[in-house]
Amino acid sequence: MAEKKILHLTLHRIWFDMIATGMKKEEYRTIKKYWKTRIEGQSYDEIFFRNGYRNYAPFMIVEYNGWYFGTFEGKNVYVLKLGKILKIANWEKPSEIPTVDGK
Repeated sequence: MAEKKILHLTLHRIWFDMIATGMKKEEYRTIKKYWKTRIEGQSYDEIFFRNGYRNYAPFMIVEYNGWYFGTFEGKNVYVLKLGKILKIANWEKPSEIPTVDGK
């Protein structure tokens, strides 16, 4: 059986929480040379999301369903399509998920 190809990404807490609770079904990355080499022409099975860098940081593994070019907040971005959450650990669901504008 072939080893799964995994894209590793670090997220701020708000975005991590929104994906973990199912509110966010896509992840955005600015169109830059760094992301171009990691996204275009690559084939991934899963995305490993991590919230921070500490040893016991919350993490989740999510199905990767491809990407497309899109816009977010008026900027051209790579849009990563997220599937089912396969695993989540070291995370407690917050009582309330803040919105992007802080309300």
